[in-house]
Amino acid sequence: MSSTIWSVDEHLDDILATVRPLEPIELQLPDAQGCVLVKDVVVEVALPPFDNSSMDGYAVRIADVEGASEEFPAVLTVIGDVAAGSAGLADGQVVGPGQAARIMTGAPLPAGAEAVVPVEWTDGGTGEGPAATMRAHSDAPEGATGEVRVHRSVEAGAHVRERGSDVKPGDLALRAGSIVGPPQIGLLAAIGCATVVVRPRPRVVVLSTGSELVQPGEELTGGQIYDSNSFALTAAARDAGAIAYRVGAVTDDAETLRATIEDQLIRADVIVTTGGVSVGAYDVVKEALSSVGDEDEPGSGIDFRKLAMQPGKPQGFGSIGPDHTPLLALPGNPVSSYVSFELFVRPAIRALMGLPDLHRPTVRAVLSADKALTSPAGRRQFLRGTYDEEAGTVTPVGGSGSHLIAALAQADALIVLPEDTTSAEPGTATDVILLR
Repeated sequence: MSSTIWSVDEHLDDILATVRPLEPIELQLPDAQGCVLVKDVVVEVALPPFDNSSMDGYAVRIADVEGASEEFPAVLTVIGDVAAGSAGLADGQVVGPGQAARIMTGAPLPAGAEAVVPVEWTDGGTGEGPAATMRAHSDAPEGATGEVRVHRSVEAGAHVRERGSDVKPGDLALRAGSIVGPPQIGLLAAIGCATVVVRPRPRVVVLSTGSELVQPGEELTGGQIYDSNSFALTAAARDAGAIAYRVGAVTDDAETLRATIEDQLIRADVIVTTGGVSVGAYDVVKEALSSVGDEDEPGSGIDFRKLAMQPGKPQGFGSIGPDHTPLLALPGNPVSSYVSFELFVRPAIRALMGLPDLHRPTVRAVLSADKALTSPAGRRQFLRGTYDEEAGTVTPVGGSGSHLIAALAQADALIVLPEDTTSAEPGTATDVILLR
């Protein structure tokens, strides 16, 4: 372990200087969800690709329905149906003077028509009062012919979605750096893109260490606790955008741990361990990984450090294996491991994704507390808190102990007390990292 005391910023800078964005790949749309676009996507096909109806109704000429009312309806001859998916009226018919075509939502506006009258503004071809709906063509094929009474006038383009009204050829659909979410996948599909070039979601392997750890659902015996860190950090990795794999807790045996990590390299872009990085006799992560940077693996190795922060003083970082896979070794206390993840692992994941914005939002908030908060000199302290955006205040949750996981579950922010601050009185403005 290095004897130098590293600052939070120095440790983070070292990580980000090592981590490089993953190489771009071309993926089918369903597989691209959560990935980051590498280059701009330009529209090649107009959306919508043709003028189409936004209502079920009748395609008409404006002059033919001018002044129409229920008392004095415009009576038009229905010359056919235009269904969604069709090319228009059969036999190339055109809506001429005194004529209308029955049209369905999404169907192309037939030649000669200038607007669509909703079916509710007509008698639906029944010769009776206003219609509530159209009868299905299969039930009433005769509805496609005959007469329809129109009870209202419309303006040109009424209830018509114009070609290219959403996007036109040459428009920028999505910028490079965009995360491909459900709406983006919908847009890409709508403009005809079957694949996109993206940086893949990083694969993060999370494993915890400690012979005292038991999987939730199993029975505890003397001296044992449930493994919570691997579950929390795996969830945090997914929340950051990664594909995360959780490995069951590894016992306090250096050879077993090293073998487990080496087995996981095949599916890892990043490995995150929790526990075993302090100065105890059973801190096996240090024991197992301190010597990985040997002659057979030039450029690799894990450096174990002390950071000027609380919680999270002991940290490890480096690379392992033939591909120099980044490994971040986090402390074992639950709060320490989660705070460390937010400060160091999350930015690394987002850097691998090629995102420009690596960090959680930070805001200034007024401390709302019953008494002053204390912090050790020379350390940057991160306390759990709840942030009230409307009031612009932050309230501490729980104490400063790094084992207080219940308080962490109630928090949505980290209160940051700088290295030169030993006491923060109520009413003091402080930096707050938002965790939501």
